[in-house]
Amino acid sequence: MKLTPKVILEGTRLTGKTDLAYALNEHPRLVGHRKYRYHSPLISAEWSGFSNEPWGRGLIDFAPEETAQAIETYETWVRMFELQRYYSWIVDRFHLSTMAYQARQGREFDFGWLEERLKPLNFAIVLCTRPDDTFEEAREERLKISANPKQYVSLEPFIEEQQQLRALAEKSILPVFEFDVTRHGPDDVADWLDERGLLTL
Repeated sequence: MKLTPKVILEGTRLTGKTDLAYALNEHPRLVGHRKYRYHSPLISAEWSGFSNEPWGRGLIDFAPEETAQAIETYETWVRMFELQRYYSWIVDRFHLSTMAYQARQGREFDFGWLEERLKPLNFAIVLCTRPDDTFEEAREERLKISANPKQYVSLEPFIEEQQQLRALAEKSILPVFEFDVTRHGPDDVADWLDERGLLTL
C-alpha cells in the first residue's frame, strides 16, 4: 500500500516544528522503509521569499501591498498538491500561521477556500505546543544555536501566539492533533494519522 500522508505543522517558535518535520519526513510509518536515504518534499510558509534580505518577508508576514502575491502563492501550492495528490507532503507552517500573524497587524484573512481544497487530499494539522512554563527552558537551549537571538528577548509573544493558533485550529475543518513537544514524539503522530486513515489516499 502506498503511503501518502499530508501533514501541516503549525505552532509558535520554540515548539520543535522543524525538528518534527524532519523526523516525520523520514519516519518509516509515514514514508515507508527505505534501503537508502533520500528526501521527500518539505516545504514552509516561513521561507522569506518575498524580500531579498535575511529573515525578510514571506508568505506569513507579507506586507499589505503583497497580499495578491501571497494569495497567488497559496493558490499555486494547493494546485500543486492537487496535481500530485498521490505523494507525501510535510509542510512546516502554513495558513494558520499566516492568519495569526496578519490578525496581529489588524488584517483578517479567511482561508476556508484553501481548507476546502486540502480536505479531500487528506491533509491534517499537527499543532505543536508546549506548556507555558517550559518556554524559558526552551529559549535557553535555542540561544545556544540561534543566529537571530533578538527574536527571543520576550517570551510573551510566543505564549500569546500559541493561544491564537489553538483558537484558529479549533475552527479548522481539517483534522487537528495537538502535539505537546514535552510529552509527544513522532510515533504519536504516526499513530494518530493511522487511526484516522490519513496515511493513504
